[in-house]
Amino acid sequence: MPELPSAPITLEGSSVLHQMYRFDWEAWKQRSNEEKREVEEEVVSLLAKWEKGTGDSAKNQSAVFSLIGHKGDLLFLHFNDSFSGLNQIELELAQTRLNAFLIPQHSYLSVVELGLYESSAKTYAALAEKGLTQGSPEWDAGVQELVQRQSSAMAQRLFPSIPAAKYICFYPMDRRRGEARNWYTETMAERQRMMHEHGMIGRRYAGSVRQIITGSIGFDDWEWGVDLFAEDPLVFKKLIYEMRFDEVSAVYALFGQFFIGIRLQTGDLALWLRGKLTSSNSI
Repeated sequence: MPELPSAPITLEGSSVLHQMYRFDWEAWKQRSNEEKREVEEEVVSLLAKWEKGTGDSAKNQSAVFSLIGHKGDLLFLHFNDSFSGLNQIELELAQTRLNAFLIPQHSYLSVVELGLYESSAKTYAALAEKGLTQGSPEWDAGVQELVQRQSSAMAQRLFPSIPAAKYICFYPMDRRRGEARNWYTETMAERQRMMHEHGMIGRRYAGSVRQIITGSIGFDDWEWGVDLFAEDPLVFKKLIYEMRFDEVSAVYALFGQFFIGIRLQTGDLALWLRGKLTSSNSI
């Protein structure tokens, strides 16, 4: 049998943008109470529209989080059907009076991604057994049939609503590509084995944390972004710590900065601008 492709088939869904800002509190304090109130009303109206969903899809949603620590003050998280939709949201935010107080610190662009290791191996083998050549119209049609079937079955995972959990943990990551250890030179079967073991750990936390993986190869500085949502932030530590001991993380994973935030609902942002968290968001 000819050598099969090394890259697994992936499914792509929502376009995702993370925007991290520092807030200029000193400039804010110098504004009159009337101007502050106008800014609050404007941004609360915009956030209410974003939370409800914009455009043709109810999954075009945004959420705001109060960041903990020195890396920023606010995290805007946007899920949309397209990159152009994300750019439109950026422009909407830029037109608000609030934008005058937002100092960009970081951003991350990606798309929701599901890797089909097991299905890819079976599909590649079946197509090769038929004598089809990689890249031929018949081969591509076979791959596309799998993509369409799996995309339909996994639509809710590919185009998720933003979970309503209290806390978010976001971090980017890579797979190691060094001289001694290189994820991309491992065989498909070996990568599939390691990812299966890795995923089994995550399943044990399914009742306490929601995980959304996004792909960013070609879009941003890292290869994937990971969003974790939970009611208890300690679950982030427990899950990630346990995963550090499995092979795929211990040997091949590289991690970027971690951002932890507390969800601000529509009315909460106005209180946040007054230096307060609601009782529902207090620790």
